[in-house]
Amino acid sequence: MTANPSPKGKKNIGGKKTAERVWELMKPVADELGLELWDVRYEKEGASWYLKLIIDKDGGVNINDCENMSRRADKLLDEADPIEDSYRLQVSSPGIERELTRDWHFEKCMGEYVLVRFIRPVEEQNGERDFEGVLAGYDNGEVSIVLKEAEEDSDGVEMCFNVSETAYIRLADDFEKIGDFDDAEDD
Repeated sequence: MTANPSPKGKKNIGGKKTAERVWELMKPVADELGLELWDVRYEKEGASWYLKLIIDKDGGVNINDCENMSRRADKLLDEADPIEDSYRLQVSSPGIERELTRDWHFEKCMGEYVLVRFIRPVEEQNGERDFEGVLAGYDNGEVSIVLKEAEEDSDGVEMCFNVSETAYIRLADDFEKIGDFDDAEDD
């Protein structure tokens, strides 16, 4: 019997989603290597399935961190065999504009600048779907951000919503500041 795909490309195996099962296997490995397991995704791209281990650490990860995690993960996944289908293993960093998907992501990134895309247009906001602002609160799936347009307004305009209403919430990098930094280096 083959497991049926569930939403967002995650399969159920033995009552647990594949990504959750792999998380349980990989979290101790990441901890041993001094890494933070940011996310695990099992997704279909084209005709192939990909198991993506997304790792981080203070100061960021490098190619050696990814290689070490990949070698350890590959061996453990072969032994535990939690995935019935063939797949490709990828290990990477979450990147600058990392997606926030777990409760602790929101707690860790409180006060950071975020991009939010809603699944449906927000009627109260002129039918817009995309918003930018500072992550101001998170409690059990309920998120609040202070909208970018309101940052200079002393009262601020706070937008509250449930994570389930969003396509994604991710950190936003301020590329203008990077440009200012690059200009300062040229002086």
